[in-house]
Amino acid sequence: MSKTCIRVLADPVQIKECKESLNQIDDQLDQATQIFNLSGNPIRLKILFLLHKEGEMCPCDLSDVLDISVGGVSQHLRKLRDGGLVKDKKVGQTVFYSLVKENIQVIKPVLKSLFDNYKEPVS
Repeated sequence: MSKTCIRVLADPVQIKECKESLNQIDDQLDQATQIFNLSGNPIRLKILFLLHKEGEMCPCDLSDVLDISVGGVSQHLRKLRDGGLVKDKKVGQTVFYSLVKENIQVIKPVLKSLFDNYKEPVS
């Protein structure tokens, strides 16, 4: 299969309009790229799913669920917080993390799909 373009004539109007379209959403594309980069890690996506499901969790609970160290969870949470996807709230000596709902709109369909496929365990 050849990777050479066989187009006979370019459509300069289409090309110009497409470039203008991309220029108009350049900031949103950068933000979406950052969000996908952050959520593209399996552990961070699991954290986002759990926070979506539970509302808020502390690093210790996340550590127990994910079977990784509290330090490892904390590093992922820091990246998610620095990226604006999660926020923290200190209650006594415990820090609870939750989603920044307005900043997860790009990946909300992914989280919803995962949650929709989740089946609550029968007690």
